[in-house]
Amino acid sequence: MIDTQAERKPVVRCTQCDREVDHYNTHMSGSNELNNVCWECTSRAEKGFNAKRGFHRESRGGIIRR
Repeated sequence: MIDTQAERKPVVRCTQCDREVDHYNTHMSGSNELNNVCWECTSRAEKGFNAKRGFHRESRGGIIRR
């Protein structure tokens, strides 16, 4: 069950896009600096995480490996 009365995070500025956001993740860097990154910047950074640059499916070209 999701608690709708949970504590709200304070509004902060995203360190990457400099917008005021209330949905963000806080990361700590190696020099103990807190970086607040909004969900949009996080999803933009993770968009092509698992795909290689020249990725394509060979089975669509007629090659089926077994």
